[in-house]
Amino acid sequence: MIKEEHEVAIMGSPQGPGAVMSTVVNIQPETIVPDHVVWSLFNTLFFNVCCLGFVAFAFSVKSRDRKMVGDLIGARSYASTAKCLNILTLVLGLLGTIGFIVFLVLLLPAVIHAITQAKHSLGGY
Repeated sequence: MIKEEHEVAIMGSPQGPGAVMSTVVNIQPETIVPDHVVWSLFNTLFFNVCCLGFVAFAFSVKSRDRKMVGDLIGARSYASTAKCLNILTLVLGLLGTIGFIVFLVLLLPAVIHAITQAKHSLGGY
């Protein structure tokens, strides 16, 4: 413990009738603006429904550019748009993928049945 800290700890707070003056310093932490570039790249590569993944990627890159320039308001705006587009792209991509799988599961037995019926009716084995 430093000597001055030790003396302050022993003496405690001021006991006098005078007003206690204090100074408050507000230090704002560095504002972090997520740009969603990785999410946009994933959507562009795997769930590019109606080119929404590519558009989300473009907005993410614009957000990153604005952040590098120091325009945090512009960066937040582009990041918000990229986030909404990424959510929309992901939901549509997942629904499309699940729909395709369900379609295959329901359609495949019918196609196999039709092929076997056609073989039997044409004299196949």
